[in-house]
Amino acid sequence: MEYTVQKLAEIAGISTRTLRYYDEIGILKPARINSSGYRIYSSKEVDRLQQILFYREFGMKLEEIKEIITSSNFDQTKALRHHHEKLLERRNQIELLIANVEKTIAATERSVTMSDKEKFEGFKQKIIDENEQKYGEEIRDKYGNEAVDQSNEKIKGMTQAQYEEVTKLAEDIMELLNEAFKTGDPSGKLAQEVAALHHQWISYYWNTYTKEAHAGVAQMYVDDERFTAYYDKEQPGLAQFLRDAIFVYTGMKK
Repeated sequence: MEYTVQKLAEIAGISTRTLRYYDEIGILKPARINSSGYRIYSSKEVDRLQQILFYREFGMKLEEIKEIITSSNFDQTKALRHHHEKLLERRNQIELLIANVEKTIAATERSVTMSDKEKFEGFKQKIIDENEQKYGEEIRDKYGNEAVDQSNEKIKGMTQAQYEEVTKLAEDIMELLNEAFKTGDPSGKLAQEVAALHHQWISYYWNTYTKEAHAGVAQMYVDDERFTAYYDKEQPGLAQFLRDAIFVYTGMKK
């Protein structure tokens, strides 16, 4: 079956402007242009649009999606299986949050007892799921399944106070890191305070702490562009500055 821009936009739930933009950037070209000058899309383009929208749903940028789906190695069936796994993970997370809200409503309306641990189960699972989705493969390759699984279990076992403290620590690290960066000295007092806070923060996730592992994580902040982007969105160069500060803190300075 073939579709015009208007019809395909309608069934896909997107704007005609989006389809035209996809054509302009080369991520989704029409099958042909008819004699009246209209873009015409076939089933092949419909399938590609579905893939694009799946990847967009998972937060990927168009540049990344284009690189994936235009690759000669792209396997549509494999991609769909991957999407299916990620959607199941998301469903499980949503169901856990729904159950958490329902318990909270019951506790509020019917005086049902709800433990502090239960109140935060959904949020803690969200941390685990997001980490697995973004960095799971790399982290498991680097540290092994056992270490990652133990870390996930430690997150699940956090008390309300611990959950609040680790969240506050992450905020404090970013705030102090920005201040330390202005000094330009990763070995300075402020930078070393940041490294110490970072030590406290990762200790909430690790069963055992070693200076070597801490330095390894810091190096990954620079080597992996996703980690670099997380820190450098605040200020370009933050990821490298944090790495250097942690190297000094751990005695692994190059």
